Amino acid sequence: MRSFVDLELSLGGQPPRLGALLARIDVARGREDLFADQVPQLLASLAEETRIASITASSAIEGVVVELDRAERIVSATGSGRFRNRNEREFAGYRDAIDGIARSDRQEELSVALVLHLHRLLFAHSGGRGGYLKAAENLIFAHAGGRREVLFTPVPPGKTEFFLTELVARYNAAVAVEAAHPVVLIGALVLDFLAIHPFADGNGRVARILTTQQLLARGYGVPRYISVEQRVFETNNAYYDALQRSQRGWHEGEHTVWPWVEYLAGILAAASTAFEERTAVARGAGRRSKQEQVRGWVLEQAPVRFRFRDIRRALPGVSDATIKLVLGRLREAGLIEADRSGRQSEWTRL
Repeated sequence: MRSFVDLELSLGGQPPRLGALLARIDVARGREDLFADQVPQLLASLAEETRIASITASSAIEGVVVELDRAERIVSATGSGRFRNRNEREFAGYRDAIDGIARSDRQEELSVALVLHLHRLLFAHSGGRGGYLKAAENLIFAHAGGRREVLFTPVPPGKTEFFLTELVARYNAAVAVEAAHPVVLIGALVLDFLAIHPFADGNGRVARILTTQQLLARGYGVPRYISVEQRVFETNNAYYDALQRSQRGWHEGEHTVWPWVEYLAGILAAASTAFEERTAVARGAGRRSKQEQVRGWVLEQAPVRFRFRDIRRALPGVSDATIKLVLGRLREAGLIEADRSGRQSEWTRL
């Protein structure tokens, strides 16, 4: 809420580098419809790949870790199922929350009811207190050298509802009059949401779901095809550092949104670049044989560790026999290795 009280003060003096990042994001946004016409099969494959990566990464940031095989099984399922532990139940909750956002053709306006609904979905399978604001103070700590230090004191429980309601209203008003670039406003929204810390648990996950929801609502479809959460997970230290720097002086309205907004814009710009690179490979695939496509993906596009199913998702038009042939040749050449034989093996690029 504090970032929206005086927008001229909060959003004045935009860093020069931020303009370049926002331009990269907007260029990718303008090309999404073109890619949808040219490579629809690839986009469908990317969407499913991103869904798994986003649910896994955002959960892992909060210490909710699920084995890869189990994670893929839970993501592929719907509704309630057999869960082995609380982590799997919370993992399924994130699946339900993000699916409701990413698979919707039209995003609803931000509201307190929507925030509570997303939180309720997160804990629907685990029996947690989902959909209710915090009833006790939830300080944010850091642990170093065996000591615990308070990093930030969120809004107290008695003021949480007021601050959250004000944040939603002020954000929607700023969006309506186009007070700043959409990504800047989304960054300020998430910063204030995390400063309020309205729930006893799940604040980070709700914040990341809201980020995706608002990006989609503002016409930025990249989060459907490239996992923003995965990039946050990979830059976890920078994530918390930017957040901490932007929250200093927040209660007094003396904070600066720019460290956090620049971090978010950098993540989105990197995701936009990755999106264009993946579609460029697909659009040029007609000039490459199926074997060349597999070789190119493994050596140029794949993560360092990948599985057979990852190649199948990335190259939906290539047969399993061709994938196996190329993997065998790359292994003989000493370019990749497998932890075991069979399609369940995990490959490493050397």
